[in-house]
Order: sequence, then C-alpha cells, then structure tokens
Amino acid sequence: MNKIEKIVKQHYAVGDLAERILEGLKATGADLDNLTIEDISAVDEFHIGGRKATQYVILKMPLSARAHVLDVGCGIGGAARTMVSQTGCKVTGIDLTPEYIEVARTLSRLTRLDDKTDFHTASALAMPFKDQTFDAALTIHVAMNIQDRDALYKEIARVTKPGATLCIYDVMKKGDAPIIFPVPWAQTAASSHLVSPDEMAPLLEDAGFEISEVEDRTEIAVEFFRQSEAAAAASPAPLGVHLIMGATARQKLQNVRQNIADGRIIPVLIVACRKV
Repeated sequence: MNKIEKIVKQHYAVGDLAERILEGLKATGADLDNLTIEDISAVDEFHIGGRKATQYVILKMPLSARAHVLDVGCGIGGAARTMVSQTGCKVTGIDLTPEYIEVARTLSRLTRLDDKTDFHTASALAMPFKDQTFDAALTIHVAMNIQDRDALYKEIARVTKPGATLCIYDVMKKGDAPIIFPVPWAQTAASSHLVSPDEMAPLLEDAGFEISEVEDRTEIAVEFFRQSEAAAAASPAPLGVHLIMGATARQKLQNVRQNIADGRIIPVLIVACRKV
C-alpha cells in the first residue's frame, strides 16, 4: 500500500460505522429482519445525486441478469445493491477501506442480496482478479483519490472482457482555481487528485477504451444540494451520509456545493467500451 492509499484509508475509516447505521435504522423504525434497499437509501449512496444518480448510471450500462459487474471503489455497497435489485446481475465490489467492506457485507446480508453481491478489500491498482473476468465495470466518485490514473484504467481494462462497458461518474477538475477543502473525498490536497474531462480521453484510450458519451451533470448536482440542504435544515436525520463523513459532514458538503458553484469542479458521467 502506497502513501496516498494509506491517507485515503485513514480518511474514510470511521471505526463504528456499522453500529451507527444500525442505530440510525432503528431510529427510523426500519425492521432489521425485513430490511429493504429503500430503508437504507439515505446512507447507502455516498455520491452526488444519491440513488437517482446510481439508477441513471445503470441505465447507461446494458446489463442482463447473467452479467458479472465490477464496482471499483464500492464503498458500503449501495450502488452494487441497487444494480442487483434493478437488473438481477451479479456485482463484485472492491474498496480500500476494510470497514466499508464489512458494512457492505452486513447490509447485503440484511437485505438478502448477499447471494448476488461479493465484496473485497483491495487496491484498484492491483485487483485480485484474473484477466477478462467482468462483463462491465463502474466507478462512482472514486478516482478523485487516485493519482496514478493510467494504472487505474489499465487495471480495469485488464479485468474486463472485450466489449465490456465502463461507466465512470466522478468529480473532475474545471479550471485552474484550487478547490476548497475539506471535501467528502479528502481533508486536504494531499489525497485529492482530480483531472479534467479533456484529460480523461487519452487516459481511457491508452488503457484500451473507446469513449461513447461524456455528460456534464452540474445541473443535477445543484438541484441535489438544494434539496439536501432543505432537508437538513428541517430536522437532523438519524440516517444519512453524515454518518460516513463524521463531524465535518456539513462543511464538506457545503464546500462541494461551493466548488461547483465557483466553477472549480464538475460532476461528469463518462461511458466507454473496452476495445475488442
């Protein structure tokens, strides 16, 4: 594990995340013996747009129930569970943070989706899978922490089959102004490694992917933050992504909104295909 990966792992570790989520679920009145992905949606989708954004990403990926999908940087498994519920496919997720993998497995078991989801603690730069294992892959708000993008996309290309779809939904750099910290993915610039949409093109092409679509998701992000702030002002929720981000959650989210408004960062969706 390199220095940056150690910083990232420490940044995301909470220590008692499973307990916090279970207590939050109890406070909302959820039945832990009959838990659904709707019950955990408030905390399960740790990215701009939440579950709606995940569902939109899935629509960009032509998946059958027989598909095996790789979720790179799966977090606590929310996107994987949504994908399984929506398509019936199998999803394998990896994440650098052991606690996230523990929570991902727990929530999949409680929602009875553990037969279709599989989670591993692993680096995205050295994945424990054979060549051409997966029919598709996705990364959602992951690459912002990865400096060696060339190695990342070549590793994803290695483990995906020719013709596989790669869907990327990430925060990217816009302009030259430095971003305001802290943000959800980094406390300081030491572990934040954004690239621009234009810089993504040669990275993906060199790795063996052909880009078919690039979409600016700024308008969706602005509306998402407007609704989130309105909900937060109404009453503190017992369940939400603040459980993952900790005491500085409000500041981190406000900084993301401000960075987007200032034109410093931009949420972007990229769809690419592994060249045959």
